[in-house]
Amino acid sequence: MALSAEQRDFAGRLGHDFARPDLLQSALTHGSVASTVRSDNQRLEFLGDRVLGLVMAEALLNADGAASEGVLAPRFNALVRKETCAEVAREIGLGDVLRLGRSEMLSGGRRKEALLGDAMEAVIAAVYVDAGLGAAREMVLRLWGARITSVKDDARDPKTALQEWAQARRMAPPRYQMLDRTGPDHAPVFTIRVVLDNGATETAEARTKRQAEQAAAEALLTRVEADRHD
Repeated sequence: MALSAEQRDFAGRLGHDFARPDLLQSALTHGSVASTVRSDNQRLEFLGDRVLGLVMAEALLNADGAASEGVLAPRFNALVRKETCAEVAREIGLGDVLRLGRSEMLSGGRRKEALLGDAMEAVIAAVYVDAGLGAAREMVLRLWGARITSVKDDARDPKTALQEWAQARRMAPPRYQMLDRTGPDHAPVFTIRVVLDNGATETAEARTKRQAEQAAAEALLTRVEADRHD
């Protein structure tokens, strides 16, 4: 089946001319609209996650020949996590061409981080199956761009960093409490509080629980580190 005009434009943004258009169509098809004649992107997502991991591991080794595994691992995790995949997906307008069922469309599926991240991985796999690792590598490196060289030396996610901070001081792991959820289903706002054993606490809001937890952890880690240096 030939690509639609919107799908051809999207393929242009990817920089790839598909010999098998059906691969891109499958990559853009969410399970909510799949059928016996229209496969969804779950299998491609599974493969794309592994292709992305290989490309990023290779790129990080090439970018820093002296970095240890302990330094490379958090950088790797920062580059392949769902949030980063979704960020790249937004930059190339992937949500605009996702094929979704009615319920997902009504609930704002085109903006959901999980759906975008999964679809981005599926698109990577579609290019890999269509033209091989070289083509997939070229596309990923171009789309991820400066993220690869600018990823922080300490790229641990804030929740991990805060937990390690607490463990180093013989504290229990940080506790996360959801204080509120507001807004419509397609654009919720979560308010999360994080608390340490010593009573230190911070609160943050974000569009997903994970993002709110990360933001709260980052704010609290920044504060306790600043207090330590005062």
